[in-house]
Amino acid sequence: MDHNAYIDATAATLGLKIATEHRPGVLQFFGLVAGMAALVQGLPLEAHEESGNVFRPVSPAGEDAL
Repeated sequence: MDHNAYIDATAATLGLKIATEHRPGVLQFFGLVAGMAALVQGLPLEAHEESGNVFRPVSPAGEDAL
């Protein structure tokens, strides 16, 4: 994947200007994230490990005691 092209397209879509001096750090971050994504995407998942499609918040422990 061409991270430069992705950064340019995403920044343009969001109306985000990336300063020249920040671009090396942004590219480094994308390289890091791409490596992590490859590791995660390579893991097999079973049906029971998929995230639920409904979020049900719970109270923090002890909140009911207040």
